[in-house]
Formats: sequence, C-alpha cells, structure tokens
Amino acid sequence: MANVQRLVLDVLKPHQPNALEFANAIAALGQGYRVHVRVLEVDEKTETLQVAIEGDGLDFSLIGAAIDEIGASLHSIDEVSVIGE
Repeated sequence: MANVQRLVLDVLKPHQPNALEFANAIAALGQGYRVHVRVLEVDEKTETLQVAIEGDGLDFSLIGAAIDEIGASLHSIDEVSVIGE
C-alpha cells in the first residue's frame, strides 16, 4: 500500500472556525501532521483555502471527515505526494 506524504486541498469553509483553528483541528488528526493554510478568497459568508498537509502516512479518509465535521467542503485534491512501499 502507498504512503501518502503530502496533500494540497482546495477547501471552502465558513468564516468560523478561523484559519488557525481549522489548521489546528487538521494537525491534531495525526502524529507529526504539518498543516499550512493559505486564505485565497473571502466573501460574505465563506473563505476559500488552499490547505497543504504533510506527514508520514496521511489518512485521507480521516482528513476528509474532519473537514466535513468542521462544516467545510472539500472542492478538490490539487496535489498529492505518495511513496510506494
């Protein structure tokens, strides 16, 4: 099975939680997850984020579920880095 090392996601979220709280929630999902959030666009009710997540063995299902739980929507996977085993 492949080991996912990096994901770059396009995410649409409401203004709350803010970008820092969002990043902390994603980082808390795994040991050593590094999360970089860039706010690309802000409108009246939402923010568009570019979310880069790095770590050893990222769990995409868990990350996707956490994004949904926060009230955000995953629009696309823009980049992925995988190491084969």
